[in-house]
Amino acid sequence: MSKLQRHIGLFALTLYGIGDILGSGIYGLIGKAAGQLGHFVWLAFLASFLVALMTGLCYAALGSRFPQAAGSSFVIWKAFRSPFLAFVAGLATLASGLTSMSTAARVFSGYFTSLLPIVPEAAAIVGFCLLLTFIVWIGIRESMWANAVMTLIELSGLLLIIVAGLPFLGSVNLMDLSSIPSGAGLTPSLILSGAVLTFYSFIGFEDLINVSEEVKNPRRNLPIGLLLSLLIASTIYMLVAVTAVSVVPPGDLATSKQPLVDVIRIAWPWFPTHAFGFIALFAVSNTALLNFIMASRLIYGLGNLGLLPKTVAKIDSRTKTPYVSIGIVAVIFLVLTFAGDVSSLARATSIFVLIVFMFMSASLFHFQRLDRKNSNHRKQWRIPQFIPVLGMLGTLAMLLHAQRSDFKIAGTMLVGIIALYFVRRPTAEQIENFEAQLDNK
Repeated sequence: MSKLQRHIGLFALTLYGIGDILGSGIYGLIGKAAGQLGHFVWLAFLASFLVALMTGLCYAALGSRFPQAAGSSFVIWKAFRSPFLAFVAGLATLASGLTSMSTAARVFSGYFTSLLPIVPEAAAIVGFCLLLTFIVWIGIRESMWANAVMTLIELSGLLLIIVAGLPFLGSVNLMDLSSIPSGAGLTPSLILSGAVLTFYSFIGFEDLINVSEEVKNPRRNLPIGLLLSLLIASTIYMLVAVTAVSVVPPGDLATSKQPLVDVIRIAWPWFPTHAFGFIALFAVSNTALLNFIMASRLIYGLGNLGLLPKTVAKIDSRTKTPYVSIGIVAVIFLVLTFAGDVSSLARATSIFVLIVFMFMSASLFHFQRLDRKNSNHRKQWRIPQFIPVLGMLGTLAMLLHAQRSDFKIAGTMLVGIIALYFVRRPTAEQIENFEAQLDNK
């Protein structure tokens, strides 16, 4: 069985998680959220954080138990012994990563060509894809260094917003009901609707489980790194949300194409705002890089698990990276990017991610219930049983407040995934053979 090398320490893993969660969505998302909730935009981020925390704790416990590149597919298989559920979970997660990469590539080309108009957009996209492919192929250490640099640059932009807005804190009433544009008051439905929007900015912590096969001492470092990255990113989100509505009226944020740039423009008129275009380049590049790593490791893991052909799990003897799966991701990446606007597809795959979150929470509940009967498992990293229950309820609430159009697209995608499942026809015996190899290592 091909095997990855464990090169990722706790610090690198935490930076990976921070970069994956922060992404580039916050740069535009804050305006849309303010348009729904006014000065209460922080409440949407808080609700999203609580759901993400419940789910994140479940992922931390599960990643500690099963540090395999197949991630959620392997966990769901262990819990439910269903090749179908494992296959759907893997491809749903893969689709989310691929569409996120393609969206990032189109945003990158827009920023890049605005800075260098002489470069054609198609050339920027191809160059972007080739550069990321090279970084992911040459090694996980090199990928982690690239992520560290881009995360720090990305983080500096958000910290700049917070520092610039410090003098404005306390200048507005963050509990002002009249700031809600709808005029309907602060209702649970409105908060959840806003939380559905802001929750997409928290997605990313779950990717850490797909690189767990390359993490040093994963039973200790994976839970700590996942929770640290989630807490740090969430704190920054909350501070940015409060700062933004303190500096710029929510209505102006909602109509702005660059809401955070407007915050800097008002708070620090002397600051060169075009510098945010430079920071945004690194933010979207980091989003694409981390999703590239996740997607290639997920395909590799699905190959080892028997849900995809074993060929995709081949490892380069020199770089110790899954070169076949990296090539597959690069090709799909380019095709999707040139296919056109994938934003609707990305929103629909987020529904799949929420469903996977529900199954992962249910899986942990199942495993911890078995722990009480099996003394051999009592040394596992455990959390109180009410947390996976809250994780399931929270993701269900998010799903119930998603857009109907996104469910239609998700349904179409599900039909495609089911069709692929029956073409591939993975069997339980194939997965059990992989488990036997793990037990004999």
